[in-house]
Amino acid sequence: MQTTLRGVGVSHGVAIGEVRHMGTAVLEPPAKQIPTEEAGREQGRARQAVEAVAADLIARGNLAGGEAQGVLEAQAMMAQDPELISDVERRIAVGSTAERAVYDAFASYRALLAGAGEYLAGRVADLDDVRNRIVARLLGVPMPGVPDSDEPYVLIARDLAPADTALLDPTLVLGFVTEEGGPTSHSAILARQLGVPAVVALPGAGDLAEGTMVAVDGSTGEVFIEPSAEKRAELAKSAEARRAALAASSGPGATSDGHKVPLLANVGGPADVPAALEAGAEGVGLFRTEFLFLDDSKQAPSEEKQIAVYRQVLEAFPEGRVVVRVLDAGADKPLDFLTPADEPNPALGVRGLRSLLDHPDVLRTQLTALSKAAEGLPVYLEVMAPMVADRTDAKAFADACREAGLNAKFGAMVEIPSAALRARSVLQEVEFLSLGTNDLAQYTFAADRQVGAVSRWQDPWQPALLDLVAMAAESAGAEGKSCGVCGEAAADPLLACVLTGLGVTSLSMGAASIPYVRATLAKYSLAQCERAAAAARAADTAEQARAAAQGVLSGE
Repeated sequence: MQTTLRGVGVSHGVAIGEVRHMGTAVLEPPAKQIPTEEAGREQGRARQAVEAVAADLIARGNLAGGEAQGVLEAQAMMAQDPELISDVERRIAVGSTAERAVYDAFASYRALLAGAGEYLAGRVADLDDVRNRIVARLLGVPMPGVPDSDEPYVLIARDLAPADTALLDPTLVLGFVTEEGGPTSHSAILARQLGVPAVVALPGAGDLAEGTMVAVDGSTGEVFIEPSAEKRAELAKSAEARRAALAASSGPGATSDGHKVPLLANVGGPADVPAALEAGAEGVGLFRTEFLFLDDSKQAPSEEKQIAVYRQVLEAFPEGRVVVRVLDAGADKPLDFLTPADEPNPALGVRGLRSLLDHPDVLRTQLTALSKAAEGLPVYLEVMAPMVADRTDAKAFADACREAGLNAKFGAMVEIPSAALRARSVLQEVEFLSLGTNDLAQYTFAADRQVGAVSRWQDPWQPALLDLVAMAAESAGAEGKSCGVCGEAAADPLLACVLTGLGVTSLSMGAASIPYVRATLAKYSLAQCERAAAAARAADTAEQARAAAQGVLSGE
C-alpha cells in the first residue's frame, strides 16, 4: 500500500528507485592509555592523518568545482585548525592514542559550538564529517560513505556531508532524502548545483528498509513509499512535461504577456560562471565574495588577488548586470581577522556590514579592488552590503563606496525585518534592494536556518515572510528603484511567479534552477501572478499559501 511522507523539497525533479542507505558513522575509538615514550609517534600519526584528510578534501573540491569547492576548502581549513591540532597533541601527551585524542578534541569543540545556541549547526555537521575522516584514517578502516552499487538508487542518509554530496554520480544516485538539514544547508545547495532531486528534513527517513521502492519529488518534498503503477506514471508524465517545457524555454525571463523579470545567477566565484552562462543567466544577482576570503581565515586576500578574481566574473557578462555582495562574514562564516571569537550568539552579533564597518580597511580594499576590476569593462556593476538594519547602515555603506571612488550602483540587502519595514527610509541612501530570503526568514521567525527541527519556519511560503517581501517591493516601486530576490525562494518556480506578483523586479538563483523558473514564468501573465500573490498572502500557513497560489495559477 502506498504511503506518502513529506519533508522539504530542495532540488527540483523526480527520482524513482530503490533505497540504499549511507554507511554508518565511524565507531568511537577505545579509550586506552599509551606509554609516555609513544607520545611523539602518536602525535606524528595524528598530524599525518590531518594533512591527508585536508589534502583529500581539497582534491575533492577541485574535482567538484563551483560552490562545492569553496565549501570543501573551508572544511580542509577546519581540519588544519591550529587550536584543534594543539588540543589533539596535548591529549596525546597525557596518554591518549591519536584516534582517541582526535575524537575527544573534536567532541570538545563541538560542545563549544552547541553551547553557543546551535547557531553554528551547519559548521557542526561539517566538523563531524572531518572528525570521522581523520579517525577512520587513523583506525585504518574505510570512511563510511556513498554505497557501492551497479544499479541506480535513491540515497537515504541522516545528513550528507559536503565531501559526499559534491562528488555524487547523478547517473547512479537518482536522488536523495535526508532526515536532517534544511533548504539552505550545504547538501541542499550542492544538490541543486548537481541537478539531483532531493528532499531534506524528513523525520523517519532512516527507517526505510534497504531495497524499498520510493518516488522522490524534489519540488513538493513528497516521498511516496511503494508507489503504485498509476502514481509512477503520473510522476513520470509530470517530469516529462517539465523537461519538454525546459527544452522549449529560452531567452530573457518574462511572463506570458511580456512583463520582463531578469533571471540572474548566484555565484561564488569564476568556477560557477560556465554553468550560469549555459543556463542563460542574464547576469549575476549575487556574487558571494566570502569564498575568496575563506581561503585564509587569518588575513584578507590582497587587493591584487581580489581584482583578478572579480575581473574574471565581470568579463563573463559584457553589458550584463553583476551584483556583488561585499564580504559577509560572521555567524557560520567566522574569520579570525574580522569576527569576534567569543560572541554568545553570533547570528545576532557583529556580522556582515557590522564587521566591515568595524574594519574599514578591509571594506576599503574590497571596494577599491572592485572599482579597478571593472575599469574598461561595459558591465553594469552593482555592489551591495549584507545585513543592513536601517538608514544609518545604508548611509555608512554608501559613503564608503563613494570614498573608494566606486563607479557603481550601491544597494542594501534586506535580511533583517527592520530593513523591510523601513525600506523607503533605507532607499533614501541606496539605489536598489536585494532580498536575502534565507536570513530574512531566520530573523523573522527566530528559526536558525541550519537546524532541521525548525525548518518549517524556514519555508519561504510563510505568509508573514511574503508580507515583508511585499513591503520592500512596494517601497522600491514607490521610489522608482529596483528590488530583487537572491535568496533560495527565487529558485522555486511557483514561488517565483508569486514574487513577481508581489512586485519583485528580478530573481537570482543557482544556475540549475534558471530553466525551471524561466519556463514557469512564461506560462502566466503578470495579472495571474498578482492574483496568486494575493491569494498566498491571504493564507495562514505556508502549506495553505502554496496551495492557494497553485489553485489560482491552475485555474481552480
